[in-house]
Order: sequence, then C-alpha cells, then structure tokens
Amino acid sequence: MARKRRDSGADRVRLRALTDDDVAAHNAGEDDQTIRWLSGTPSTTQSTRRHFEMLALNERRGAGKRGFGVLLDGELAGYIDFDPDADDLPEPGDVNIAYAVHPRARRQGVATAAISLLCARLQRLGVGRRAIIRAEIDNAPSAAAARRSGFFHLGDFPALGEAGPGGEPVIYRTFGRLLTDSSS
Repeated sequence: MARKRRDSGADRVRLRALTDDDVAAHNAGEDDQTIRWLSGTPSTTQSTRRHFEMLALNERRGAGKRGFGVLLDGELAGYIDFDPDADDLPEPGDVNIAYAVHPRARRQGVATAAISLLCARLQRLGVGRRAIIRAEIDNAPSAAAARRSGFFHLGDFPALGEAGPGGEPVIYRTFGRLLTDSSS
C-alpha cells in the first residue's frame, strides 16, 4: 500500500507585503503561542496598523525591519520579517528573521517555506552576510523550522535586556545560515 506523501507546503507558500486589508486576518491568526514567542502582547487593530505602516515605510526606505504576509494557497497564514539593524546579533552583517504561522497552517511546512523564500529574497537584495533565527530555548518548533531551512545551531545565548517572568535571563537557541558565497 502506497503511503500518502505529506505536502511540504513549499509550492503553496508565497510572501507579499502586508496591507491594511490584512489587519483583521493577521490578528485573527494570533494565538497564545504567537504572543509568547513573537509579539509579547496581544495585538489590537491600531497596533497592527501601526506596525504594518512602519514595515511599509522601512521597505520604501530600504532600511530597518521589513515584513511580509505569509500566504498559504493565497490566504494569509502568518507573518515573517527581517531586521538587518536588530540589536544583540552575533556578528556585524547578521540579519534577524522572526516569524509566526497561524494555528490552521502549522505543521504543513509553511514556516520552512517562508524562511527559505525570505532567505532567497535577502540574497537577491544583497542584504546581510548571514541570516539569524533566535528561538527561545523552549520553542522546539521554531528550532526545528530553522534546521529544516538549512540553518546551523551557533549556540545558546542570553538576550541582552530581556528577562523572563521571574527575572531570569531569556536564553535564545541561535541559528545561522550564510546568505553570501563563503569564498568571496
């Protein structure tokens, strides 16, 4: 009996700029995991609009954090951004990547596909030398997505200026993927 092949999601995922029309769907896809691992607080219509406007402004300037909607079969299924100016990265030239996938789209290869698409975009644009994904030590799904996307574990490091609920330092499992030809 032939086994059904699990769809990787790679051919079903696209990235596009976020607009005001995406605010409701973006916020509807936010759950406790998104708040815990990405945003830290629940989003509001106003906070999401402000964030999307900031991302669009940065895209026009070609600087700072820039983000995209992650589409699965044409519907918003998550968020991904990159920030070449992020603090607390391992080395100059590193670019931070952060993302969240809506609950309905998890465990379908969406994060892996989105990360790969974003890394290809960074390479085309010549932004950064290395992509970095930092996953809190307990965030196993994010660490797995980084590995599936060709990232290597660089180490576990405390975040500067971040503390957990009990005041303990937040530890990030840090992964890197070269964006440039290492021979150049």
